[in-house]
Amino acid sequence: MSLKLCGFAVSNYYNKIKLQLLVKGIAFEEELVWTGNTHPKLMGRSPMGKVPFIETPDGCLSESMAIAEYIEQAYPQHPLLPKDPMQAAKVRELIVYSELHIELVARELYAQAFFGGQVSEGTKERVRKNLAKGIAGFAKLAKFSPYVAGDSISLADCAVAFHLPIAVNASKLVLGEDLLADLPVKAYGQTMAENPHMQKVLADRKENAALMASLTAKKT
Repeated sequence: MSLKLCGFAVSNYYNKIKLQLLVKGIAFEEELVWTGNTHPKLMGRSPMGKVPFIETPDGCLSESMAIAEYIEQAYPQHPLLPKDPMQAAKVRELIVYSELHIELVARELYAQAFFGGQVSEGTKERVRKNLAKGIAGFAKLAKFSPYVAGDSISLADCAVAFHLPIAVNASKLVLGEDLLADLPVKAYGQTMAENPHMQKVLADRKENAALMASLTAKKT
């Protein structure tokens, strides 16, 4: 059995794993699995009901960091982590900063930015403060030369390339300013967009977003 990537292509974390698989040249299948339900199709394979998760010959695995590490070890071709332990740790550090201190913080704005909801002024101010702090920390680590960890694409790019743009959009739409304006997000995005695997992921994301929108419209 080949690897099966389960989830939906609007998810940054799903696309993080999908880009990794494509860049490494690993054969895999995709299975569309929505969240927000308790169906065994989801809960029986992802204990927290989250995506992405993967099916492997040895069983299922959830949480994107665990999945990414498994893929790097089980499929060592075209490695996306440096051999040097410290350099590899610096790549992992960038991933954690982008996910814990930028994406997770900005996520509090998504309800208003993308789903027609509202967030309180207190939430906005807290996010503004914490996001600015996280971005400043990330900026001290990121190289953007031209990739986020150096001169070659790494596992960090598979995450950062999706997390930074959505944080930019959320901060613009809800806070009225681009808190990431001091980072070369646009130039970096252009570099990543030249990668044919990234082009595939972005095209599939657009298609999946349209499907999600049509399903939502039918429910209303």
